[in-house]
Amino acid sequence: MRRAKRPMRAIKRILIISQVYVPDPASVGQHMADAAEELARRGFRVRVVTSARGYDDPSIRYARREARHGVRVVRVPWASFGKGSLLWRLVGGVSFLLQAMVHGIFTARPSAILVTTAPPMGALAAMVVSIVRRAPIVHWVMDLNPDQAVALGHVERGSVLVALMEALNRSILGRATTVVVLDRFMEARVTTKSAIAGKIVVLPPWPHENFLTTVDHDVNPFRKGQGWDGKLVIMYSGNHSPSNPLRTVLEAAAILREETGVVFAFLGGGIGKAEVEEFARQYSLRNVVSLPYQPLDHAKYSLSAADVHIVTLGSDMVGIVHPCKIYGALAVARPVIFVGPAPSHASDILAMDSIGWHFEHGDSEGVARLVRSLLQAEPSKLREMGERGKQLVETHFSKVLLCSAFCDHVEHAIGSKDVSEVRP
Repeated sequence: MRRAKRPMRAIKRILIISQVYVPDPASVGQHMADAAEELARRGFRVRVVTSARGYDDPSIRYARREARHGVRVVRVPWASFGKGSLLWRLVGGVSFLLQAMVHGIFTARPSAILVTTAPPMGALAAMVVSIVRRAPIVHWVMDLNPDQAVALGHVERGSVLVALMEALNRSILGRATTVVVLDRFMEARVTTKSAIAGKIVVLPPWPHENFLTTVDHDVNPFRKGQGWDGKLVIMYSGNHSPSNPLRTVLEAAAILREETGVVFAFLGGGIGKAEVEEFARQYSLRNVVSLPYQPLDHAKYSLSAADVHIVTLGSDMVGIVHPCKIYGALAVARPVIFVGPAPSHASDILAMDSIGWHFEHGDSEGVARLVRSLLQAEPSKLREMGERGKQLVETHFSKVLLCSAFCDHVEHAIGSKDVSEVRP
């Protein structure tokens, strides 16, 4: 007798559409890489379509094709022209959209499409591929546009561009099988755009804990290399965006210009970087240091070099952008100074335990008074606050918990995981 053939196991494929991906330092790409690699570990064939140039610095070029930790990465040309102007961001977004659309249509049929809001128009590519290839969409909302552009005054609320983007939002939200947002405030905004009850999931992003072990000051080569031994280092690390205003912190640095024991360190990039450097030049601030993005594998040294981290959020940005920087600070056991509105996600976290301080925008005197008090405080006070923050990460915001839960929802969207198995 002829032996019966075993049924072939269906190949599960995930197509990821994201304008930014590692090794680019932008947070969106790093989080997407974590999810992609976890899905690959679970047995999915994961393909990422992304840009061949740096998201913040388009002069940086990456390999056009490579395999990273089980994930196949395809990088398309002319898909990023930097963030220097809204027009060039739009051109880069449209170019990426068209190339991602073609790639998605003419590759093997995906079991699901995972798309972020970087760029917002990537959702249109996902919808076209979804229709042609009959694949469900998981829409990962990292920020909200046109809400952000309107709040920053870049476009008029009643403009044609805003109307078109809102129509795109309603379409992608309606078509997506699962919509993942980052906090309860973002959930409230998103649900006003489309009736999506039952398919929206609130999951904050996670710190990159495998890169973020705490490094003590006395053995930290980055801190020593900057000559910060014996200094109180107040650090802002990440994208210098108009959505995360730094004016209050800069004014506090100006008030403290004669305090030789304090350093205000600004690490990262973005269009707000020039404002920091110009402010420091204008007021001759020797206590302000501006440094570029640090490689992810050096982040444990750069973030641990701080005594306190700065997290900011624009007053009109609650529910539009997410204060991701807070997680990295807590992961390396450093307390935070949050400058921004309440209620917000950052103020919610501060209310969970004594892990930092909250100031409204404009209260530069209050920030300066706090920093002066920290100069006199026992170092153990900051260490204890930092340890409480690290404990919050372990119990509420860890990568193990949140990345796994995110991937559970992706699996549920394609029907390979029962809803009862999906983590909250």
